[in-house]
Amino acid sequence: MRKVRDYDAELKALEDKARALKARRVEQLGALVSSTGADALDMETLAGVLLDAVASGDAETREAWRAKGAAFFQRRGRKTGRTAGGDGAGANPQPGVDPASGSGAAPD
Repeated sequence: MRKVRDYDAELKALEDKARALKARRVEQLGALVSSTGADALDMETLAGVLLDAVASGDAETREAWRAKGAAFFQRRGRKTGRTAGGDGAGANPQPGVDPASGSGAAPD
């Protein structure tokens, strides 16, 4: 006899997984803001900068930003190599981004 699938349980598991992924993404974005030093900006300024970046249609400018960001992560990857370990929360899906370490952040 064929096993009956529990669609409600499967749906709940998928929703839980989506919620966890979203929470991890929010945590990583917060770590990115902190590690770049953008946390020194007030919220309105940071929001304005991000809104301008999203609205920018200039491919040349976006490519320059992308290259600058890639260079940032490469530098940061070498720096965090010395302080590897973090809090043991698991692997990072994005190279160079370690939301647990906080290294590279401006001192308080």
